[in-house]
Amino acid sequence: MLLLQQTTLVPKFLLFSKSDFSFRPCSSSFSTRLSFMDKYTKPSSQKQSHKQFQCPVLACQASTDTHDTSFRKDDLPVHGVSEVIVGVLGGGQLGRMLCQAASEMAIKVMVLDPLTNCPASAIAYDHMVGSFDDSSTVQEFAKRCGVLTVEIEHVDVATMEKLEQQGVDCQPKASTIRIIQDKYLQKVHFSQHGIPLPDFMQIDDLEGAKRAGDLFGYPLMLKSKRLAYDGRGNAVAKSDEELSSAVNGSCFLPILNNFSNELAETFSIFRSNRKALGGLDRGLYVEKWTPFVKELAVIVARGKDNSILCYPVVETIHKENICHVVKAPADIPWKIRKLATDVAHKAVSSLEGAGVFAVELFLTKDGQILLNEVAPRPHNSGHHTIESCYTSQFEQHLRAVLGLPLGDPSMKTPAAIMYNLLGEDEGEPGFHLAHQLIGRALNIQGASVHWYDKPEMRKQRKMGHITIAGPSMGIVEAQLKSMLKEEGSESQTAVTPRVGIIMGSDSDLPIMKDAARILTVFGVPHEVRIVSAHRTPEMMFSYALSAQDQGIQIIIAGAGGAAHLPGMVASLTPLPVIGVPVRASALDGMDSLLSIVQMPRGVPVATVAINNATNAGLLAVRMLGVGDTDLLARMSQYQEDTRDDVLKKAEKLQTDGWETYLNP
Repeated sequence: MLLLQQTTLVPKFLLFSKSDFSFRPCSSSFSTRLSFMDKYTKPSSQKQSHKQFQCPVLACQASTDTHDTSFRKDDLPVHGVSEVIVGVLGGGQLGRMLCQAASEMAIKVMVLDPLTNCPASAIAYDHMVGSFDDSSTVQEFAKRCGVLTVEIEHVDVATMEKLEQQGVDCQPKASTIRIIQDKYLQKVHFSQHGIPLPDFMQIDDLEGAKRAGDLFGYPLMLKSKRLAYDGRGNAVAKSDEELSSAVNGSCFLPILNNFSNELAETFSIFRSNRKALGGLDRGLYVEKWTPFVKELAVIVARGKDNSILCYPVVETIHKENICHVVKAPADIPWKIRKLATDVAHKAVSSLEGAGVFAVELFLTKDGQILLNEVAPRPHNSGHHTIESCYTSQFEQHLRAVLGLPLGDPSMKTPAAIMYNLLGEDEGEPGFHLAHQLIGRALNIQGASVHWYDKPEMRKQRKMGHITIAGPSMGIVEAQLKSMLKEEGSESQTAVTPRVGIIMGSDSDLPIMKDAARILTVFGVPHEVRIVSAHRTPEMMFSYALSAQDQGIQIIIAGAGGAAHLPGMVASLTPLPVIGVPVRASALDGMDSLLSIVQMPRGVPVATVAINNATNAGLLAVRMLGVGDTDLLARMSQYQEDTRDDVLKKAEKLQTDGWETYLNP
């Protein structure tokens, strides 16, 4: 028997039977509580607000009754950034991270997913248990939401089109989902809009595949039109003889026009045989093999007002066709970044509806950018944005579908790496290995762990991800190697130098040591090397070209005489170079000074006074302080301390007189 606070509608004592309760291990939903109260109260002609019910909150999960009509969104007062309840078809890891972003803005997110313990269920505002490819279920779910969006594109698009005709706000639009679902239709669409693509063609029989082989050459990529993801539904024929086995595969693959409850089983088939295409009658097409040098991706946000913002281009590295590592930003020339961004912008502009889109691209040897495919939702290649960007892709998606202003997509850290936690073994052994890796990650500076809380571990299944953010790609790559304990990697306690101090000869060391002392005082990791422009030019070239990848952010170069070292290094690296003219035996250092400051246009070298390595060290600290508040504060303190020293000396001189001051 439960005691409830008395109101005008609820009796003081209510007796319930065991069958009245269904306890589930996650957050409560008001829709469940409301229907629960309705069962034991008299009907009322007026709607009652949530605040009128002062009852205990039961630990309950989503309702499995997909036709419970007691809930209406206007029954519940919503206060937050938006009063619109966002409904998400799918409750996987993407839905989970959408819910996490929503909670920070008090946005209510409901998910529809067939699994009671799906990743999003524990933190969603409400979870309706049901299939997102069942028409009646989706229609009932839509009644509970103010806007409908997706975290997976394999949904019943026909129902979405019907809902749109009834006035339901679907974002992105059903027309976009329909295009994306069929990869061949997707290629046709983008081709018609002038987007650069690998050559492709539909095949209806084995002879058509052979003609494609004659036209495109081998190897030849064969793909399923539908239900292909993470490399599943793809096959490669290296010769004419391999076409038959590549096309027919070794297992049955039911690809349906409208998905049913067989969806999970179909995905299971894909997992068991990645190469299976299921035969020509399942709908196949072929692509000319693209000998790319890098795979790139761009997350693109599109608002309801058709405004478009692009995130920085990233490089994606795959393991068995699954995204394994994402490097942000991609290490590519600026003109390639611009080209990739333009292609992504143009591709998303050709689609309809608001939200976040992921555009996957190929970079070829000759500098072309070719579109691979587009996802109409948040994407694995954008997970790093949670830590590395001012607005994460998940917050951005919510902003977009709700019609809120789009957020700043730029990076707030110079570099980041996202590492996918893929299952390394089945069951408990797999969990053990994943937890070991998480334990190591927690010791890495700048690392953030995201665990998806999936109940079942399988090989190559995405169980979580780890993002490492830092001051340079070289530093975060070194930290990733440390986390993975790769052979030859640095220990977890090793510190990557941020400043490289180089000189042409050890005779310069008595001067250059002052720069090292300043950096030590400020706690800036650094290294000191002898790199001669004249005697070891190969070493100079190697050092200058690799410094950025090694995590160096600033180079201090000291040289005497002809003093070519600072200028030569500056011509080889995009990093800032500070030159220190070192006084030699002849010309009193003026030759060194003039050699360093007389660099041609396009090769800047910041130059300090002759023998003043102290100022070189201080300048390096100030440059690093632009993005490091601790260093900036230390520099301010250094300036205050210097001022105080001068004031103390002035006071002593005034008090003691100059003779005593000079002869203490």
